[in-house]
Amino acid sequence: MRIEGGLKSGRHDEIGRAPGSRLCCCASVPWRASVRGGGVIGCSSGPLSSELASAVFPLDEFYSRAGVALPRFELLAGADVPEPWRSLLVHPRDMTPTLEDHFDCDIHIEVLGRDRRGDAYFREVILRLDRDDRAVEFGANRIALDLLPSVVRRLVLQEQLPFGHILKAHEMPHTGAPDAFFVVESDALMNRAFGLSGRNLLYGRHNTLRDMQGRPISEVVEILPP
Repeated sequence: MRIEGGLKSGRHDEIGRAPGSRLCCCASVPWRASVRGGGVIGCSSGPLSSELASAVFPLDEFYSRAGVALPRFELLAGADVPEPWRSLLVHPRDMTPTLEDHFDCDIHIEVLGRDRRGDAYFREVILRLDRDDRAVEFGANRIALDLLPSVVRRLVLQEQLPFGHILKAHEMPHTGAPDAFFVVESDALMNRAFGLSGRNLLYGRHNTLRDMQGRPISEVVEILPP
């Protein structure tokens, strides 16, 4: 197994998730989600709930491998995500084409970390605009290489273009199903990615892409700048 920047080894499911994983937002005090009013799911002491663990996977594995505590995440109903982030996040479309349309500019990636577990390929990335290198997304995804056409697989492993851009360019049929939206208080890594300082509230989502047979080809955490 090749690890760079990376991930824990261990038993995983069909494209790499560690079953029953639990995380903490700090070294000594774990936290979990508990339902509150207004559609918000907040944080409290105790092990991370399965719902919140799913929402931050696979980004959580990069943090775990690096020995860095996760920042504070809170799950939101889609209707509670404020504009302009709601228009960019709360829909079933791929994020890269959505951002390329929004900024009227192509996007490339900067890979911060990667891992390969058989046909499961993981990476932690920053998406940057071609015209000025501005960071427009930070996140992580896992990709099922064995479910991709050879040309798509080759382009993914070249680590130059976002996955959504490749899928669109090669007209690979698939569906998207965002299953979680959240707000997170930025940490040092997110601040470096976006060129920020201090504490910032960032909005994001967790999305699963499936081929036309319903098989998951990618699971991704996507976080946007303020």
